[in-house]
Amino acid sequence: MSRPAVLDLLPAPVVERAAELDRRDPLAAVREEFVLPDGVVAYLDGNSLGRPLKVTRDRLARFVDEEWGERLIRAWDERWMDRPTAVGDAIGRVVLGAAPGQTVVGDSTTVMLYKLVRAAVDARPDRTEIVADTENFPTDRFILTAVAAETGRTIRWISPDPATGVQPEEVAALLGDRTALVLLSHVAYRSAYVADLPAFTTAAHRAGALVLWDLSHSAGAVDVQLDAADVDLAVGCGYKFLNGGPGAQAFGYVARRLHEELVQPITGWMGHAEPFAMGPDHVPAAGIRRFLSGTPPIVGMLPVEDMLALIERVGMPAVRAKSVLLTEFAVAVADEVLAPCGVGVASPRDPERRGAHVTLEHDAMRSVVEQLWTRGVIPDFRPARGLRIGLSPLSTSFTELATALAHVRQLLDRPGS
Repeated sequence: MSRPAVLDLLPAPVVERAAELDRRDPLAAVREEFVLPDGVVAYLDGNSLGRPLKVTRDRLARFVDEEWGERLIRAWDERWMDRPTAVGDAIGRVVLGAAPGQTVVGDSTTVMLYKLVRAAVDARPDRTEIVADTENFPTDRFILTAVAAETGRTIRWISPDPATGVQPEEVAALLGDRTALVLLSHVAYRSAYVADLPAFTTAAHRAGALVLWDLSHSAGAVDVQLDAADVDLAVGCGYKFLNGGPGAQAFGYVARRLHEELVQPITGWMGHAEPFAMGPDHVPAAGIRRFLSGTPPIVGMLPVEDMLALIERVGMPAVRAKSVLLTEFAVAVADEVLAPCGVGVASPRDPERRGAHVTLEHDAMRSVVEQLWTRGVIPDFRPARGLRIGLSPLSTSFTELATALAHVRQLLDRPGS
């Protein structure tokens, strides 16, 4: 592949470093397993929508011809009824550090989040407060606001420094005997700050509260050990680092010790103990299956299965190691090449506290991102002035990242930027 001319804008040692990192990358060959169209120069938005795998493209065609086309309705009895829990167990095993029987796949992230938030506060009827932060993803905040209004709860809002994320002392100051639930994101969607999941979970438990973690920006990119941390509840989406495609279903994790205690609020037929009994009353299924509601999206689970197989083959430690190297390289190049243009790094400097994306801030970033997209360089923009570089470890190369940052420098050097 020919060297992009725009790389000449970078210092030669930076370009050489990118090439050396690619040569030494034990996961470099894995990138070729993804669909890599010629029109995309650099894809830096894998934390919003992951690239599809080539094997998925082929598998979807076979699914239409064989599993769906030939087996038709018989496939429900043969394998589809068990798929939400089977895929859930795979997610638990490969990326969540969760034993079988605690993770299920079914709804959108928003619906799964609502179900677990509502179930959690209903399980603490004598407690009137929810602890959350104003920097969390909008859906999380919107759902909490709606549930609080439905149930008469009060939300105790933390307003953290966006660059550092929620700190333990901020949560501790609000915990008490009125706290029903704490909702936090493991990796902040703006800054990529990684919260201390075990510490926050322990603190909430000391106060008698339940904890719900949003893992949307960590599952498949950052090490997560839910069982070891005694986590109560978690949700996450399938379309980011699990590469499930646009609108891919979410997963929900409910610790086994809570299955009988929690009552999920959307009691659809798929979560019934006997889905085909068609009886007059809802009788919850045993175990994690009771947290299903409607008919799960079987086709949408296929890409996630393929990505989980790939992650399991290479191992989450290797995925996380490359994630750290990619973000370290992005921060170093930003400091050397983009800082002279007025760009600041709005993500943690400590790799242990940084997820798989880096946010760069500049007043011109909205315009820069718009122009980058026309060049086939695809990051995303986060108001008010952030260019977010999403670095999906298995599908991103260091030279690809360097090329994108060279384009950013070129655009910022233009008059009017």
